[in-house]
Amino acid sequence: MGSWWVLFRAGNSTTGLLGVLLGSMLALGGLPEAQLAWITALQAISVWSFMCSWNALNDYLDLEIDIVNRPSRPLPSGAISEISAKRGIALMMTVSLISIVGAMSIAGDMEEGVEGWYPALVIWLGALFLLTNYESTGSYSLRLKERGLPGNIAISLSVGMVVLFGAAGVFEPFNERAWAMFTVGVLYSLAREIVKDIEDMEGDEGRNTYAMRVGPEKARMVAWILLLLTLVSLLVPFGIGVFPELHLVGVIPAVILLFMVKGKLMTSEDHAAQQLIKKSMYLTLAAFLGSSLLA
Repeated sequence: MGSWWVLFRAGNSTTGLLGVLLGSMLALGGLPEAQLAWITALQAISVWSFMCSWNALNDYLDLEIDIVNRPSRPLPSGAISEISAKRGIALMMTVSLISIVGAMSIAGDMEEGVEGWYPALVIWLGALFLLTNYESTGSYSLRLKERGLPGNIAISLSVGMVVLFGAAGVFEPFNERAWAMFTVGVLYSLAREIVKDIEDMEGDEGRNTYAMRVGPEKARMVAWILLLLTLVSLLVPFGIGVFPELHLVGVIPAVILLFMVKGKLMTSEDHAAQQLIKKSMYLTLAAFLGSSLLA
């Protein structure tokens, strides 16, 4: 029982669940109700179980690397067996598929019809395509993980797509607030992925990560440029009226943490830098959600 719990908590699965809820709330300007609440809940479960499955697969395929870089993780530490990991991967993907079918069924009974909900399905399939081509090494795979920066971009896009998935699930696939959060989320994630690769360089010998290809100093510079773009994308929605200017104060804590990242990068404190990026992203999520609900 303990090993299953370790597997299910692997990675940032809860972040995906909250991302779906955030997307629907940004689009609706409040909590989803009635059938929309059921659709949102099922989509959140689908994303959560999907990410559990994918994180477990990632740990399974990276076992030899993680023995060096992250020996305390479930598989390298022996807290969970490889057989249990395989079973968990299959089980969680099955739950994800059942949940998405359930959401589709409810959407089909609503006035908008299943046709209005199809953008959510397209986003789900898009994320599946990106993550499958990230991990897979088959002859027809894009092998994004082996290509360094393209792999980082694929992961970052999949993170941002969670918010769009939530918005599309409530029939608002083109909602400006959701797209603003998508842009911010992608840039945050891409910068953090690059910094994480710098942090893991010792155990990534032989891998074609962006940090290994260009060196840690250039990778840190690129990460900082991405964070400056993140800052711009964070503030622009307030300037063009997507979010009310009055609530700009809500993102100040996130901005402060962003500026603190530069000092950590300059002193090669890569773990501290990527943790600050993560915290800043969470504060931004909270600020955007608050602005949406109070608008």
